[in-house]
Amino acid sequence: MPELELRAVVHLLLHATVPLAVARLFWPARWKRAALWMLAGWAIDIDHLLADPVYAPGRCSIGFHPLHTWPAILAYGALAIPQRTRWFGTGLLIHIALDAIDCLMM
Repeated sequence: MPELELRAVVHLLLHATVPLAVARLFWPARWKRAALWMLAGWAIDIDHLLADPVYAPGRCSIGFHPLHTWPAILAYGALAIPQRTRWFGTGLLIHIALDAIDCLMM
C-alpha cells in the first residue's frame, strides 16, 4: 500500500476509534450514547461535497472547507461546553484535531 493510501486509511480509522476511546474513558457508564454523538461529528465532512474534486488526497481540509474553518471550530468549542451538547461538540473537536494532525503529516 503506498504511503498516501496508508495515511488515509489510518486517518479514517482514527476518526472511528478516537471518539470511542474518549467515550469509554470519560463517560464509562454511558459510553455507547456518548460515542454515537461524538461519531456524529463526522457530519461536518458534508462540506467536502462543495469542493471540486470532492476528494483530493493531498488537500488539507482545515481552512479549505467551510465547516473546517476557524469560526466553525470556535462554534464547536462552544458546543463542547454545555452538558446538553458536550458529546457532539467534543466529537466535532476530535474530528478537527484529527484533520489537523493529518494536515501536519502531509
